[in-house]
Amino acid sequence: MAEQLGPAEASLIQVLGATSRGPKRNGLFALWLVVRACAGLLPPDALSARAHRRRLESLIRRLSSLSLHPALRRLLVTCVRNLNAATPAAAAEALDQLAASVNDHLGPEAAAALLAASHAARDAIDQLESPGESGAKARERAERVAGVRAGV
Repeated sequence: MAEQLGPAEASLIQVLGATSRGPKRNGLFALWLVVRACAGLLPPDALSARAHRRRLESLIRRLSSLSLHPALRRLLVTCVRNLNAATPAAAAEALDQLAASVNDHLGPEAAAALLAASHAARDAIDQLESPGESGAKARERAERVAGVRAGV
């Protein structure tokens, strides 16, 4: 488990364990797989390009065999396409897309875990780009999240 997305992955696994079999559980499993693929792109433990390409191929194969809600499947396909860029920014963008859309299909617990993963990915990118400014950017992000949750 990548250290940045570890808590989000653990939350998804916990929700997955509490869910009965069916399309919702398959959707949660698919989300966990995508979060794992995103974690492989984040510093400091980013995978090599070859390893990431293999992980994406395995992810696509596995997603094709799961029974998922059609809208969720389209969302996951879009996120996987973004991950083809193999950059930390692509991983953060994919997590942002998932966090914004997954609440309707898989519930608020999964959405909260993805939101945490998205913020952790952005923080990892900010840390990579400018280690001294991460505190200010984290505060800005917290204020934006508070505004989104308040409906502003």
